[in-house]
Amino acid sequence: MLESVAMKDEDSDAARIRTAVYEDARPIYRLIRGHSDALLLRPLSNVLENLDRFLVAEAPGGEVVGAICYGLWPEIGDELRTSAELQSVCVDAAWRRRGVGRRLVLAQIGRLRALHVGQIVVLTYATDFFASLGFREIDKHAIMYKLYTGCVNCPKHEDPFTCPERAMALGAEAPAP
Repeated sequence: MLESVAMKDEDSDAARIRTAVYEDARPIYRLIRGHSDALLLRPLSNVLENLDRFLVAEAPGGEVVGAICYGLWPEIGDELRTSAELQSVCVDAAWRRRGVGRRLVLAQIGRLRALHVGQIVVLTYATDFFASLGFREIDKHAIMYKLYTGCVNCPKHEDPFTCPERAMALGAEAPAP
């Protein structure tokens, strides 16, 4: 179970990283909506359908203060090159700069390693943050399946190649959580 292997700080004020449960769906939904400037919004139904792919950061009082999800993007004709995309990475403003985002990403990387994905990708504005975790910028042409199945439906940008988000990837050399 993830809770037994999730990174936990000795600090009693630290948020606990755990797998999401159905009671977390509405708080996750509200947290994502609060980051609409940087994230694609998800309908509540999408959060519920993908709940097994979410991790949350839970404050000591039980409040969900961070979330992260993943999506899988198979490479047509070569399933061994399937990419996992980190999605909906967000942390409540009051909990930023406390390592919560880093811990969420590293915990999700740990889950994805077990799937033996070819690479882990993220489309982000936070390039410095992801670079500090070992991600490197890649050309968007390297993730065409993602672009054709996800980005073409983006309500924010007409063309995935003019979208200001940067594509970044992490290979098998991911940092250990």
